[in-house]
Amino acid sequence: MRVTIVGCGAVGSLFAANLAQLDDVEVWAFDLDGQHVAAINEHGLRLSGAGEVVGKLRATTDATELLPSDFGIVATKCMHTAAAIEATAGAFANGSVCSVQNGVGNEEALAQHVERVIRGTTFPAGRVVEPGHVQWDVKGDTTIGPFEPSPASREEIERLADACTRAGLPTAAVDDARGPQWRKVIFNAATNPVGALTGLTHGRVCEIPALRRLVSGLVDEGKAVAQAQGIALDADPEELIDLAARPDVAYDHKASMLQDVEARRETEIEYLNGGIARFGREHGVPTPLNEAILALVKGLERSWA
Repeated sequence: MRVTIVGCGAVGSLFAANLAQLDDVEVWAFDLDGQHVAAINEHGLRLSGAGEVVGKLRATTDATELLPSDFGIVATKCMHTAAAIEATAGAFANGSVCSVQNGVGNEEALAQHVERVIRGTTFPAGRVVEPGHVQWDVKGDTTIGPFEPSPASREEIERLADACTRAGLPTAAVDDARGPQWRKVIFNAATNPVGALTGLTHGRVCEIPALRRLVSGLVDEGKAVAQAQGIALDADPEELIDLAARPDVAYDHKASMLQDVEARRETEIEYLNGGIARFGREHGVPTPLNEAILALVKGLERSWA
């Protein structure tokens, strides 16, 4: 099996380095960070923290170098999905492509360029320490299933899930992956921007009663939007929020949006709170808290200019 990781930042690196441990999987990575790519090719891709791993794989900044692949795993930021899959689609002419990204709308972008798409949701998280080295902060499960308008086959989905699980990233193949995806969308939209706006880690946000009430209000709006679409969540996002706040889980983890704000990079707010608000408008569900958070984060981004 050949797997190409599209976007080898923190999450992409977790999949790349772990899958590279398998004898029956050949891993490639496509990323635009030339220093990161050079370090991976010279020294391997190192993970530290929740797992100590060095993965040997081939990385490139040139999509034309990619070989035909059985699977793609897209882990770019949402705003880069369309450009990334447009550049790499040739490698997946006979393969399937799985999104493990945050937010909503990524699968639709992938389906514009590839025929078979897998809807994915993943909870492992980390941060890039230096080129070729990623700190693995949080372990967690992954769920994958068919993207309904352009689905991969059940056999393909199970094959990818088996490889990821054997690599140490527990992955379940399901018939309907919308519930797990929306549970994470709601979780991220309720917690990430609050941490990004306050500078607090997940656990510290949850320690402040007023902020925890805000988080719950955002969750309630997200649940209402999911329900209006006929999506049954696989679990309550509130339970996930409380679990992640534990010291042994993600108390001190800086969410990706906080990392982006600290680096003054564009955030994924349009695909999280913006996505919930957009679907809310389509289905007649009010989302004033998500609208307010969207406006605040976009205002913060504007201030950097």
